[in-house]
Amino acid sequence: MTDRLIINDPVYGFTEVPRGLLCDIIKHPYFQRLHRIRQLGLAGLVYPGAQHTRFLHSLGAYHLMHRAIESLTSKGVFIFDSEIEAVEAAILMHDMGHGPFSHVLEKVFIDGVSHEDISLMMMEEINSELHGQLNLAIKIFKDDYGKRFLHELICSQLDMDRLDYLCRDSFFTGVREGNIGAERIIQTLNVHDDRLVVEQKGLLSVENYLMARRLMYWQVYLHKTATSGETVLTAALRRAKELAQRDVALFASPALRFFLYNHVDAQTFHSGPRCLELFAELDDSDVINALKVWRHHDDRVLALLADAFINRRLFKVEVLQEPPSEERLQSLRAAIASRLGITADEAAYFVSTRRETKEMYSTTADGIGILYPDESIRDVASVSSLIDSETADCADHKLYLYYMRTD
Repeated sequence: MTDRLIINDPVYGFTEVPRGLLCDIIKHPYFQRLHRIRQLGLAGLVYPGAQHTRFLHSLGAYHLMHRAIESLTSKGVFIFDSEIEAVEAAILMHDMGHGPFSHVLEKVFIDGVSHEDISLMMMEEINSELHGQLNLAIKIFKDDYGKRFLHELICSQLDMDRLDYLCRDSFFTGVREGNIGAERIIQTLNVHDDRLVVEQKGLLSVENYLMARRLMYWQVYLHKTATSGETVLTAALRRAKELAQRDVALFASPALRFFLYNHVDAQTFHSGPRCLELFAELDDSDVINALKVWRHHDDRVLALLADAFINRRLFKVEVLQEPPSEERLQSLRAAIASRLGITADEAAYFVSTRRETKEMYSTTADGIGILYPDESIRDVASVSSLIDSETADCADHKLYLYYMRTD
């Protein structure tokens, strides 16, 4: 047995993981569960190649973290071996709290608990099993550690999570506009006054990264067809949740049943291990298998929504400049109610609006500092020809109207 686990990554080539703590994390059921959760949720409805998993993304983020640490230490940034292992462990585990189909389950089944909160709970559970070996990793993840730049490598406007998902999602979708020079950015990283910065020679690469991220959001993550699929799925799960609250019998795995038939909030998660254990049992297959069965349920609304999702009969999408009038919404609901033989209240499941906002760069969050040879630091928005301080926070907006076709 070698002292390293060698993984052939389709994006970066061979990635090596030293045996010990990091391999123990990868072998843990919480991490192995990420094999069964697709990274891009419903983007596969538009880009059929987008079938990669959060497991693969997490390993990719680890690889970039390892390369970033190598780059920083080569420039004289002192990082203890224990800190290197801890920050690499933290980036491996950063996405463990994601539920099936990205954020859909959070919106319907969980009240006031984010996937970051759940990731932290899972880290703490693994830490208990490993007798405190993750104490430092958790401190870095929570930004409770003295070397702040280590946390910024995990969570900032230029972190290893974002660098990997742009490279990887561009690769698997075939959207070349999202391709970035991750290695070039990593080679220009540095630390100044305990903050992660980019040397001046990396400015063009950072500009390309910010532009690519903006393009990927509108072309992939918030593509109107992908968001239509998410709207159908959300409506189906909301209907199932409503029926469950009325004690209507529904097919579901034990884990999915728990979240259907119970109100789950932060207090529920923290009251005992059962909720976290059941969440860790959930993956994409629980939802898909339930929807396949729900297509034949006696409740017509649930059956129609489940069938629309499984057989890709998605809602029609209109991109609007102004919110639709109440008269327009009532007209759509009336037409759908008449066509499907359901009530106007039930027809509301088949009509919805959604507003999406995405900024290229935020000047209110911790920014991206550009390090000049005289050791001065300037925010990228103040020196970039593409992003200036007056327009950096100006976000793109899109307003979507979704409704079931009645033809």
